[in-house]
Amino acid sequence: MKISYNWLNKYLDFNLSPERVSEILTDTGLEIEGVNKFEEIQGGLEGLVIGEVLSCEPHSDADRLKSYSSQCWGMK
Repeated sequence: MKISYNWLNKYLDFNLSPERVSEILTDTGLEIEGVNKFEEIQGGLEGLVIGEVLSCEPHSDADRLKSYSSQCWGMK
């Protein structure tokens, strides 16, 4: 049976890491097969870059293109 750490924390108000909860449950006689990290978005938000478009102007050499200038945060 799979049990969510957040669900367990909702009913048993505690401030422990998932690994520590796993150890405690094992010590009380419950078998813990593993602790898996679940992410709705694979990789989480690692590598996310936030940017702001500062200006948008027609391209000087093409009718259908535009030239943008932007500022980005979070880039390494």
